[in-house]
Amino acid sequence: MQKKYYLPLGLLIQIVFVQFISFFPELIEGFYSNGFYTYISNFSRIIVGFLPFSVGDLCYLIAVLLLIIGYFKNRKTIKLSWKDRMLKMLSYFSIFYFFFNILWGLNYYRVPLFEKLKIEKEYSNDDLLKFTQKLIAKTNTIHSQITKNDTLKVVFPYSQEQVFEMNLKGYHSLSKQIPSFNYSYPSIKKSLFSLPLSYMGFSGYLNPFTNEVQVNNKIPMYNFPTTVTHEMAHQLGYASESEANFIGFLASINNENSYFQYSGYSHALHYCLSNWRFRDEIQFKKLLKTVHPGIIKNYKESEDFWNNYESFVERGFHLFYDRFLKMNQQKDGIDGYSRFVDLLVNYYKNKNL
Repeated sequence: MQKKYYLPLGLLIQIVFVQFISFFPELIEGFYSNGFYTYISNFSRIIVGFLPFSVGDLCYLIAVLLLIIGYFKNRKTIKLSWKDRMLKMLSYFSIFYFFFNILWGLNYYRVPLFEKLKIEKEYSNDDLLKFTQKLIAKTNTIHSQITKNDTLKVVFPYSQEQVFEMNLKGYHSLSKQIPSFNYSYPSIKKSLFSLPLSYMGFSGYLNPFTNEVQVNNKIPMYNFPTTVTHEMAHQLGYASESEANFIGFLASINNENSYFQYSGYSHALHYCLSNWRFRDEIQFKKLLKTVHPGIIKNYKESEDFWNNYESFVERGFHLFYDRFLKMNQQKDGIDGYSRFVDLLVNYYKNKNL
């Protein structure tokens, strides 16, 4: 067999292997997520975390530029040598797929958080209603503590750099309750691609190759703490979007700072209210009337921000990401973000907020 076929064949072997090992989540949980991954992720964050710029973003930028240069350099001969070009592309993708999985991607197949924390999956409308009402009361209370006026929106007083540092306190506090959520060696950066991310409809992302959190620095600041804690949860190896939302929420509300708590509670409340909007429009309107007008103004601030960047680009990337998640055993796709309400309701069924 010629060497040019080795890597494309390796891609096929990798795909079969990943699909096979996905049937053994306990094995992945023990040997990868809580074993090899913890060492490689900590090492990555130590190596690049101290740098003030995003190494991952630069790598992506260089890769895109090389692709564009390569296309224009070889565009006249592409049709003549399309088979070799195809093999070369498959070879590159084989390398990409290997490092993606070994450095982070296998976390998609670990033991679900429902099982690890012994949280039930099912709940009734009454359970959701009780939780939403408690969440409204808690969010209203913290909102009043901050603004002293229920009609004023929360104006965040800290810089983005301060958020990066202060979020560590939330994780430190959370780890005392759930040791597996212990977070060390921060590597959190403002994305060089914040404007494109806004048009794509993303608040941030984790670079799986450098283990850097990249945050969209244009989003409303009251959203910023929970956006960062969400991406930090991905760094801990929780690939599921619903699980990252849940852990990010817990890290935010366990922060001693009321602004960070507000970010977490208002974030969760928004998801619960959205859930009710689809379940029962009448109940949704009743619940909405009990929410402070100032909180609604913060939601409007966020809605206006994303509406300003809404375009076909956002829809295209959301469709792509939806397919990507479903290919990696996240059957709900991009709708999985809202599934963290299931975790919230059952986790707090017998607990106080």
